[in-house]
Amino acid sequence: MLRFTLNGQTVETDLAPDTPLLWAVRDQFKLKGSKFGCGAGLCGACTMHVDGMAQKTCVLPLAAVAGKAVTTIEGLDPQGVGAALQAAWVAESVSQCGYCQSGQIMAAAALLEANPNPTEAELETAMAGNICRCGCYPRIKNAIQSAAATLAGGALFKDAMAEEVSA
Repeated sequence: MLRFTLNGQTVETDLAPDTPLLWAVRDQFKLKGSKFGCGAGLCGACTMHVDGMAQKTCVLPLAAVAGKAVTTIEGLDPQGVGAALQAAWVAESVSQCGYCQSGQIMAAAALLEANPNPTEAELETAMAGNICRCGCYPRIKNAIQSAAATLAGGALFKDAMAEEVSA
């Protein structure tokens, strides 16, 4: 029996230790927010946090999370970073098809938890492993910058840009 914490609750599974975490979370624990995209850890649709770090879970075996804390999009902090990102996603109209968005938000949340004020280069590096087939990258970037500004007590990035343009 393998045990880990899932969204704050201790869970157990008797699935094979080499079963990808994504499949355990989706099939056994019925949390469907994280998506299967490529099966090779390249697209990021399956991104979850393991002990606070963004991980591609379609290639991460259950054995690697034994005794660790796993957070899915469903367990993302409803205040703080999670709330700021979700509000910014809506304000920036990020989603088009929406398939990659839980992975994008989870990668962005890990970034902002580790670095609340990332530079543009740091943001692009952190998000490079998450693919958006609809090409919403400018809106994703704006949303992350807006969330960072909101968390820092500032205006949304969009509002700050409007002020710069009018000045």
